[in-house]
Amino acid sequence: MAYGAPDTAHVVPAPGTQILIETLPRLVAPTQVAVIGPTYAEHAAAWTRAGHRVAQVDGIAAIGDAAVAVLVDPNNPDGRTHPLPERLALADALRARGGLLVADEAFADLEPVASLCPHAAPGLVVLRSFGKTYGLAGLRLGFAVAEPGTADRIATALGPWAVSGPALAIGRAALSDTAWRVETARARAADAERLDRLIARGGGTIVGGTSLFRTADFPDGLGLYRRLAEAGIAVRRFPERPERLRFGLPAGKAAWCRLSRVLK
Repeated sequence: MAYGAPDTAHVVPAPGTQILIETLPRLVAPTQVAVIGPTYAEHAAAWTRAGHRVAQVDGIAAIGDAAVAVLVDPNNPDGRTHPLPERLALADALRARGGLLVADEAFADLEPVASLCPHAAPGLVVLRSFGKTYGLAGLRLGFAVAEPGTADRIATALGPWAVSGPALAIGRAALSDTAWRVETARARAADAERLDRLIARGGGTIVGGTSLFRTADFPDGLGLYRRLAEAGIAVRRFPERPERLRFGLPAGKAAWCRLSRVLK
């Protein structure tokens, strides 16, 4: 299988990973949750909406006695990763006290990182995204990988016919094309290096990212954000860090040239 899950009983297709982020907190009795951040804000928001006590912590060592931990790896927006043994040790520690590790691997497809999917066991749920890698966000397809009992609970919560037939057919065809994924990983890594050079020439300092996005600090981040917007270029800004911007990869020659002009 594309993600390395032990078998199909461990895999739950869903209409995008966002619905899984919303669903998981409702399957757990209110408890203490540690979100390892800063990271994608919807994780903390979803657990909070479901009545959990949520704290953002700086790293794995800081989760304390939380019953649930959320780890995004590679992280959004800085691309931070953790060695597989470190992630497995965290899953084992939470399992030993009846807890849960939610491992969000949304940006893992094109990165040289080892997935937790082959290690699906009680106390671990791995989230995988489809649209980010394949440029098909509107298809609404994502997956949870977990031990069969947990997978059944997630599938029941999602209800019948959660994913359309066309989405499943397209997903099956795309995920079977290993050669495409290998070549795309190479090409997007080259694009990311090109974007790093462009950002550096524009006065930015790279702070991290993945093959699909780069995050950088600028002396006048807010001013640059406005100039980019005026040029029709959308980047992500961070209200708590006004110097920081996250860039997606330009779509073609014209987009690369336009970004270059603004950064100059």
